[in-house]
Amino acid sequence: MNIKKLKILGIILAFIICFPLHFLYDKFPNFITSIISPVNESIWEHMKILFSSILLSGVIQKIIVKIKKLDYKNICISNVIVSLLSIPIFLIIYLPIYNIIGEKLIITLFIMLFTIIISQVLSLYIIKLKNLKLENVSIILVILIYTIFATLTFYPPHKELFKDPQNNMYGIKKD
Repeated sequence: MNIKKLKILGIILAFIICFPLHFLYDKFPNFITSIISPVNESIWEHMKILFSSILLSGVIQKIIVKIKKLDYKNICISNVIVSLLSIPIFLIIYLPIYNIIGEKLIITLFIMLFTIIISQVLSLYIIKLKNLKLENVSIILVILIYTIFATLTFYPPHKELFKDPQNNMYGIKKD
């Protein structure tokens, strides 16, 4: 399997993974699901879907590389980097549109797919970097990023990005 096919698979997997991630916390409300999937309908909470879907797709890509004994370096770190970069990429495209026309599901899905495609193209370039030797820090970065997600889920700033427009609240709904 060549690297381009692996990245096309990554695009497909990441986009498909978005859908179950959207409902994961609703079906299984617990600490783990609260940091990898949205706990409300705020824009920020949905960035966990984007990050987690690209990251999980990257894990699957890494498994394929190992099983097929492919000689691709930087798979892990490239997926961590692009998972993180996907958040500002999405927000830069999405927020101006959202501020003009509001939430339109089909537009949001298109922007999400476009962001995933951009992330996988960027990942291709990172994989090709010969001098990048950061595979071992990937897990540390993922832990740090999910710690930030957890903090912002349980202690969200009272800013518009973190506000659930359906319930006019921040963070996890207290019943």
